[in-house]
Amino acid sequence: MQPVNAPHPETWLKVTPSGLWCEPGGFFIDPTRAVDRAIISHGHSDHARPGHAHVLATRETLAIMTQRMGEGRAGVSQQALGFGEAIGMNGVRVWLRPAGHVLGSAQVCMEWRGSRAVVSGDYKRRPDPTAAAFEPEPCDVFVTEATFALPVFRHPPAAAEIARLLRSVALFPERTHVVGCYSLGKCQRLIALLRLAGWDAPIHLHGAHVALCRVYEALGVPLGELRAATVAKKDELKGAIVLAPPSAIADRWARRLAEPVVCNASGWMRVRQRAKQGGIELPLVISDHADWDELLATADDVQAPEIWVTHGREDALIHALGQRGIRGRALHLVGRGEEDEGEPPAEAAAP
Repeated sequence: MQPVNAPHPETWLKVTPSGLWCEPGGFFIDPTRAVDRAIISHGHSDHARPGHAHVLATRETLAIMTQRMGEGRAGVSQQALGFGEAIGMNGVRVWLRPAGHVLGSAQVCMEWRGSRAVVSGDYKRRPDPTAAAFEPEPCDVFVTEATFALPVFRHPPAAAEIARLLRSVALFPERTHVVGCYSLGKCQRLIALLRLAGWDAPIHLHGAHVALCRVYEALGVPLGELRAATVAKKDELKGAIVLAPPSAIADRWARRLAEPVVCNASGWMRVRQRAKQGGIELPLVISDHADWDELLATADDVQAPEIWVTHGREDALIHALGQRGIRGRALHLVGRGEEDEGEPPAEAAAP
């Protein structure tokens, strides 16, 4: 694929204390500290930091960053780039492809002097009614996440997990089902999946989830009737579904609910010990990251002879890639997995 005289991506795409740096282009990708020029893959806080002078991202990611950080903190100047639309940055051709992770999430694709690299950001390969589906981009080097890069992590169909939730709601009509989920991406995906499964009743939200649901709706993602759980009476919440941050489901906040059935939606719920330690009565294995099989399928799809692994279970994935004839390299980028389901709970750090 790569022309004979094309420079290897390791000569122009480098790991620095601020993150991954495209030297000829003069920009960072998901930098961990404020920089002059940043390309942001998606709005989770371990990838999108405040204080950059110039920010390029999808219009959805820019809207999400502005909501979360406030006007002016999500880039002094902002540039929206649509999927497949290419621009030049100091001789580097840059374009974005959908990553399928959350609304607006993108892979950052770069080409310089015939050498092509793609930085995945976080991604998943499963259908998601709230996010554009992942599109593989052939390249010379693919930079991948590895959150669930162990063979034990094979995610079941999300629709089947939603069906388990609805069966439990039908079985316990006097109880409130409170589902721990992150405010960006997982919350809105759960709402959309519930609607697709036929749940037309109001869905109640913890206050921390309200603002981003409004952003999603403003960006054209319908979510149906949503209500604030904090002002609802206990009787109103019998038989209801409440979505809340994972930190709130075991907190005194949840005690005001009607005999709550405590649930959590995460890829980490595949490990029973983690669910048990968290006091989760109904673990739902619903992840916004690629599982083991999907990471390997993606390696085949992008046709890259070399894959760099940014965070997660690097060793297992690099070993499996080597068995496929693909050179793997651990980048050891810092500051990843601080939001979303990128890291397991501290009290359950081993699978």
